[in-house]
Amino acid sequence: MQTSANAPRSEIVGWMGERLKIKIKAPAVEGKANAELLRFLSECLDVRQNCVHILRGDTAKIKLISIDGVEPSQLHEKFGQKR
Repeated sequence: MQTSANAPRSEIVGWMGERLKIKIKAPAVEGKANAELLRFLSECLDVRQNCVHILRGDTAKIKLISIDGVEPSQLHEKFGQKR
């Protein structure tokens, strides 16, 4: 997953190869962008926020995310990339 912080609003941009690009409205300061990313993904996927975890990339634009109960194929289906 690739993120851009401090955008006008949080939104899914689309797929860049195997990465999902997401714009986040919060600034990348003191974990605010990461918290907004987790909140935004949980809302988009209709799962509890504690089901979404950053596994790698806390301070990087490219992150590895785990979402309990959601398969990669569901992400591709939900966010528009056919597999």
